[in-house]
Amino acid sequence: MANGGPVVHGYPHLETVRAAITSLYKRLSYGTVQTFATSVAPADVAFCDTDDLHLGAQRVARELVRHYRLPDARMIVGFREMTHAANVELAAGPEYFVELNDRFRTHRRDIGAALAHEVTHVYLHRLDLSFPSTRDNEILTDTVATYLGAGWLLLDAFREDGVSSQKLGYLTPEEFGYVLAKRALVFGEDPSMWFTSPQGYEAYVKGMARARSDEQQPPLTAAGWAGRRRYARDRRHAQDHGRAPLAQPEAPYSFSRGGPEPLRVSFSCPTCHQRIRVPVGGRMRARCALCRTVLECDT
Repeated sequence: MANGGPVVHGYPHLETVRAAITSLYKRLSYGTVQTFATSVAPADVAFCDTDDLHLGAQRVARELVRHYRLPDARMIVGFREMTHAANVELAAGPEYFVELNDRFRTHRRDIGAALAHEVTHVYLHRLDLSFPSTRDNEILTDTVATYLGAGWLLLDAFREDGVSSQKLGYLTPEEFGYVLAKRALVFGEDPSMWFTSPQGYEAYVKGMARARSDEQQPPLTAAGWAGRRRYARDRRHAQDHGRAPLAQPEAPYSFSRGGPEPLRVSFSCPTCHQRIRVPVGGRMRARCALCRTVLECDT
């Protein structure tokens, strides 16, 4: 939790975020992800200063448990002095003890954001979905919370001005915006009206621009002129030499050929980032087997 200190911006964890989205689809399946088409509503997690602290925290926790369809999970919420925003004890259940930083006693409108992260920990624990390192596992948690409709609260808790700052979670504001935009593009949901934080909204706008750029990379037909020209050059090189050109390691695609097989191109699905491999042969439609997105390609 950044509290008055510098807030990191940009996309330093982007590859881990994309891997988290892929892992989520693999673990849940397309059908289960689709059941999260409706986000947590602002009114359901609203918390004002006149609400009883502990009863209000329990109410918000129950709403997040309901969102994740964990009817047999009970959150016991307490407060204490600590460095991090919150912590949850991942035991066997059905009771889980969540501790929130004492600062939330006077910053009650952000209690929902802190609980969104911790309840997602419980959800992932029950799914047995995790990444090896602590850092990557926290990024996975933020990504899943945002993609499944609760993490917009974490981005809305981001506030920054000339003298102070606050950010919850491990993703940067722009990365939160990127995942939230990915969700918005899949479900047709517009979260922009929910933001009370101007800085959170700005990060969402930047994240949306980055998310849309994923849909404009060759060999997708929506790619711009420069990308199409580079792709054509790299394709000619691969056809002549039988392998991907080494001069463009940052290219979002790669070519391969196996014996007598035709040249194939591999690229990431712009929705779930699963790798897709198709023959090089002009215009075609490719369907991602993981998230079922139909892609217009010119290979």
